[in-house]
Amino acid sequence: MTILDSAVDLAAPGYVANRAALLERLAELDAALDQARAGGGEKYVSRHHKRGKMLPRERIELLVDADSPFLELSPVAAYGTDFPVGASVVTGIGVVEGVECLIVANDPTVRGGAVNPWSLAKTRRAGEIALANRLPMVNLVESAGADLPTQAEIFIPGGRVFRDLTRLSAAGIPTVSVVFGNATAGGAYVPGMSDHVIMIRDRSQVYLAGPPLVKMATGEVTDDESLGGAAMHAGTSGLADYLAEDERDGIRLARQCVRRLNWRKQGPSPRTAVPQPPKYDPEELLGIVSADLKVPFDPREVLARILDGSDFDEFKPAYGDALVTGWGELHGYPVGVLANARGVLFSAEAQKAAQFIQLANTSDTPLIFLQNTTGYMVGTEYEQRGIIKHGALMINAVSNSTVPHLTVNLGASYGAGNYGMCGRAYEPRFLFTWPNAKSAVMGPAQLAGVLSIVARQAAAARGRDYDEESDAAMRMMVEQQIESQSGALFLSGRLYDDGVIDPRDTRTVLGLCLSAIHNVPVRGADGFGVFRM
Repeated sequence: MTILDSAVDLAAPGYVANRAALLERLAELDAALDQARAGGGEKYVSRHHKRGKMLPRERIELLVDADSPFLELSPVAAYGTDFPVGASVVTGIGVVEGVECLIVANDPTVRGGAVNPWSLAKTRRAGEIALANRLPMVNLVESAGADLPTQAEIFIPGGRVFRDLTRLSAAGIPTVSVVFGNATAGGAYVPGMSDHVIMIRDRSQVYLAGPPLVKMATGEVTDDESLGGAAMHAGTSGLADYLAEDERDGIRLARQCVRRLNWRKQGPSPRTAVPQPPKYDPEELLGIVSADLKVPFDPREVLARILDGSDFDEFKPAYGDALVTGWGELHGYPVGVLANARGVLFSAEAQKAAQFIQLANTSDTPLIFLQNTTGYMVGTEYEQRGIIKHGALMINAVSNSTVPHLTVNLGASYGAGNYGMCGRAYEPRFLFTWPNAKSAVMGPAQLAGVLSIVARQAAAARGRDYDEESDAAMRMMVEQQIESQSGALFLSGRLYDDGVIDPRDTRTVLGLCLSAIHNVPVRGADGFGVFRM
């Protein structure tokens, strides 16, 4: 047992400045979350309540077990786009009758819950998480169908949502739908392809085409209840398995369905039933990461505040020390950790990481990646030493590792370092970001500088003078653009992570994710392909 010590000075000017900067970012995150929780605004929220209906988060609160946590996913989806923050749908993991479920709830206060490109992407990500982690899916449905002005962007990829529901069912992962209102056109296929369907008397309306379209297409005159009402589907079409009297009764029936699933986890239980909390206060995480991402910090200070008992057995501490690797437990679950210590990854770090990932796969141990990297080292000396093949070695190991990966971007995540440290393209089970973090091909100043050098070389090749004033303006514009496009909220808005989280919640979020991934057996890889040594 190796208990981490902390050297953090809470009164140091650097710590105080770092904390102040991170609190500013947290205020921005809170403002974005407030926008998402506001739904379509007070007017539409009030109208919804006056109809006797609950909001999506109110429905979720009744669905999940009392006093149990709900891990909301992608809460600021669509941030910085033309669509409302939150993308008109709420997704997350909650415990229902003791079973961890993936929950998807349409927000009908936002354009009637219509599906736009970002709500589609958010829903599809929820399906991926349910399938990868063997989580029963509960859909709380109330949607007007496709957002017609953007139909060209959602019609073809939107069919995957229905395909994914059937694949969950085929994989033995149950799907439950509660229809609270309209489920029109493509939306009708959500209950249509679910294993268990609950409709609410005089509320649910499920049809491929409403009365006006039916009249236009066929000349038939009909009404909502005859065409797609809950009683009709419960007694005539057979689409509804249960007929609820009101929303609360519908949620009760959904809990009943989950209770009768006879669901069991297939992964190992926590090794420690009552894990020790970290020795150090998670509140202190706010001042550890440098406000200036070019200034390194010791990731052991982060580990000391998230691992059980601050206990961490470091692997190869004297070799490749720009990357910290080692073993610990988090909420009782054994984990391996890879954490960037000084940003740049050299050959030694890449080789060390590859070996450590192999060891984790040999012992069936999940891996946590804590990103703060500017990428792999460049330059003649490092190219000659084989940085490409060593970086490829690490990326090969990450790519072919089959134990679950959890990734948190604490600071910088640039270049191929993002790949080696299991960025989104490498399909970690979950990926979260701290609000100060940034991710891009490279830093804003470096990218602008590269463009400047290329432009100078092009001017010289043509025998032309170089316009320094235009160059300065170009560099400023590029730096501002990359700065904004590499920010945590911008990237989370485009679903490049599963959410921006408060650093103080890191241990809790990772613990919830570790519990979720253990619904599936945890098994390491049998092979890794060809390593270029």
